[in-house]
Amino acid sequence: MLKSLTIENYALIESLSVEWDEHLNLITGETGAGKSILLGALGLLLGAKNEGQATKDLERNCVIEATFDIKGLDLKELFEENDLDYEDEIVVRRIITPAGKSRSFVGDMPVQLSVLKEFGSHLVDIHSQHQNLILSSEEFRTTTIDTIAEIVGLRETYRERLIALNSLRKEYQRMVEEMETARRDEEWLRYTVEEFRVAKLKSNEQAETEQKLAILESADNINEALTTLRNTLDDEEVGAIISLSRSERELTSLGEKYPEGVALAQRLKSVVAELKDISTTAANEVEHIDADPETLQRLSDRLNTIYSLQMKHRAESYDDLLNKANEFEERLRTIDNSDSHLKEFKQRMNEVESECRAMADDLHNRRKEVCKSIEERVVETLKMLGMEDAQFIISIEPTGELTPLGSDSVKYLFTANRTTKPMEVERVASGGELSRIMLSLKAMIAEKRMLPTLIFDEIDTGVSGRIADAMGQIISHLSTTMQIIDITHLPQVAAKSGSHFVVYKEEGRTNIRRLSKAERVDEIAKMLSGSQITEAARKQARILLG
Repeated sequence: MLKSLTIENYALIESLSVEWDEHLNLITGETGAGKSILLGALGLLLGAKNEGQATKDLERNCVIEATFDIKGLDLKELFEENDLDYEDEIVVRRIITPAGKSRSFVGDMPVQLSVLKEFGSHLVDIHSQHQNLILSSEEFRTTTIDTIAEIVGLRETYRERLIALNSLRKEYQRMVEEMETARRDEEWLRYTVEEFRVAKLKSNEQAETEQKLAILESADNINEALTTLRNTLDDEEVGAIISLSRSERELTSLGEKYPEGVALAQRLKSVVAELKDISTTAANEVEHIDADPETLQRLSDRLNTIYSLQMKHRAESYDDLLNKANEFEERLRTIDNSDSHLKEFKQRMNEVESECRAMADDLHNRRKEVCKSIEERVVETLKMLGMEDAQFIISIEPTGELTPLGSDSVKYLFTANRTTKPMEVERVASGGELSRIMLSLKAMIAEKRMLPTLIFDEIDTGVSGRIADAMGQIISHLSTTMQIIDITHLPQVAAKSGSHFVVYKEEGRTNIRRLSKAERVDEIAKMLSGSQITEAARKQARILLG
């Protein structure tokens, strides 16, 4: 429910503030007074794009702010999705700079315009004459039936399964195309996989082989260096180990005579032990390193095989080559298993499609069940609104195609004359007839779900007299269960029980104020007789006001 609206510096509005009634709010005013400006400002607050110059005074911002009571509208999940703090009463604000830049807020949190627009769609439904054209939308026609039949939840479940089905269909098509491509390359792929299998590549093999080959290619130099090292350490006469061992023994023998010598002897002992270990290692290495031509050739051939495969498959590294080998193996396995895998996948896809078709059939049957009652209610309302011979028929035909709305083609057929064959409503109904049909449909929708604030922008254009009074009664009845703001030019509607506001222009500026009982009499009298209010008009106004 819209509790209050404040507008600062927008178009012809310098500053205005309105507190709204929770049920029926009637707005009247002379043509050009600015009723459309008021709706324009509200539209901006609900996320509409700023198409023109919003600010009146180019030295300050345009600010539009409204307070909404959103208790019962089930918006907590929407708040959570957008990381906003939920409160039963929320302030929505939009600021537009003279340069046209915009900032939007829900509560105290800034939000993107798209988020503001989404929130706005849950808060206010502005119905103007051009919106009657939504009767040409199959989504609107179908959703209206689903709302009255109370199967919107079922349709949402169906839609989720359809999304899953479409995802499976895309994946299946991708798999089929991938298989076809793979089969075209199957002969080459089998040859390549066999080539890798024969090669028997191992992890880290290239680096290890390159290291072994480098050692073998320098075996003579390595053995010479190791032998020189052993001779330096182990020579029986001048070897470093013999000399150092002798010094260690001499220093140890000094004992208490030279304590520092004992410490040096201990250090030498450690050095000698390390040198003996080095000598042993060098001896072992000499025995293992052998410039064997056969081993050298085998390692060289192995590396050539690896290098050849890397160049052939454009591998950036040995690990990349291993990955490519695994990929080729996987592709070949996929081809070998493709028929059974595709068959299993298609079976799963068919199962989901069967679920969707069952739900679509359920939607179809549930829709057909309520069609008669909807038709009767619309015709009854149209008769109240002066269309005695009107016929309204809902045509629901299965198409076999699964769409987000189900598998039905939904049409509204209408004729205002008993002798004329009903045809699609959007093709044959006039603006006034569309308004009456929409009003009757929205009255039924309001009975089934909590609607946001509903704004009628001169929906009563094209009617007068008794019909205008009947339309006013329907709008008044709607306001008993929801908030209605009705912009009207008909005195019969403006006189219905509710809060009456008049939009007026003063010194070129648009403003709005709530009328007292006495002021309502004069305002409705003016609507009856024109700018010159007569006593007869006042008397008629009092009668209309009851």
